[in-house]
Amino acid sequence: MNADILVRNVRRLRLARRPSQPDLAQQAGLSLASIKNIELGRGKPRVSTLQEIARALEVRPQDLFQPVRELKTVRFRSSKRMRNRGNILAEVSRWLDDFTFLEKALDDRVPFVLGDVRRRCSRMKPAAAAAECRIKLGLKPTEPIYDICGLLEHASVKVYLLSVASDSFFGLSVGEQDGGPAVIANVWTRILVERRIFSAVHELGHLMLHPEAYDVARTTEDKVEEHEANVFAAHFMLPDDGFRKEWDDVAGLHLVQRVFKVKRIFNVSYKTVLKRLVEDGIADNSISPRFNSEYRRFSGQTIPYREEPAGIVSAEPFGLRDIDFHEDRFSRLVRRAIDDEKISISRGAEVFRIGVEEM
Repeated sequence: MNADILVRNVRRLRLARRPSQPDLAQQAGLSLASIKNIELGRGKPRVSTLQEIARALEVRPQDLFQPVRELKTVRFRSSKRMRNRGNILAEVSRWLDDFTFLEKALDDRVPFVLGDVRRRCSRMKPAAAAAECRIKLGLKPTEPIYDICGLLEHASVKVYLLSVASDSFFGLSVGEQDGGPAVIANVWTRILVERRIFSAVHELGHLMLHPEAYDVARTTEDKVEEHEANVFAAHFMLPDDGFRKEWDDVAGLHLVQRVFKVKRIFNVSYKTVLKRLVEDGIADNSISPRFNSEYRRFSGQTIPYREEPAGIVSAEPFGLRDIDFHEDRFSRLVRRAIDDEKISISRGAEVFRIGVEEM
């Protein structure tokens, strides 16, 4: 038993769940002294004690002893302080280690397709960098992106869908030195699929525009960098030629129908369409209240102000579904590794964090 690993993991997992030491002691049916001694590394706890702590923390007993590689080249910013930041980074680290192991075992490592244009992109304006990346990925000037996860994975960007109950965390990204490039998107049920897609491309924007910003110690958002990544994402998903063409093609429709049709073609939120209309000079800032008013008159309903709700789940009209944003490569590697007898069924279940029966 590695006492240092146990100490770090118990404290990290406890803080992520927000209970104090007395709270954890009560939930685990243990004395406060037992919890304090474990977190101070004093003595050798009984197996039954650790089992009760794991039960209270809602993790497996073995999770208390699993070493966590500390990531360094990470861009993980949040508008609010996140108590479970350490847990998120630990989970991402574990996933990256499993991913790297599978790639090596199957001899299936692919170089970062966008690596040779990153230096150039980092000196460009965000919209131009987005266009450069689209060209490098073989996308046509008017082509919508129907499978963003598949496109990123084809470019050798690892994609992880992580559910975190937070409306202030949408995603993060990891550099190559730590097993990336990788983008992690929050797929919590209250976050719309359109927002998940945008967050993934937003993180790609950071990978291409801000390679020097990958430092796990930096936790506060940089408003300039966030704005640049947003512009990158909007132009990557809504390329200039394609956006103009589709917008002009539906010129005969009602404003509401027109916006929603373009939104569905490019798999973005209606607000992204409205922002692009303003940015391209097609409309002014009055478009948003005018659209909301027209939608209310057109449908008799009101669209909630926030796309990502604080306490109330909003459903964007004509919204996407979970299947529209789903990774494949990691799951495919696990299946191949089992078929080729590189790993066992039980190891595959461990990688997926599921039971052997479900596997």
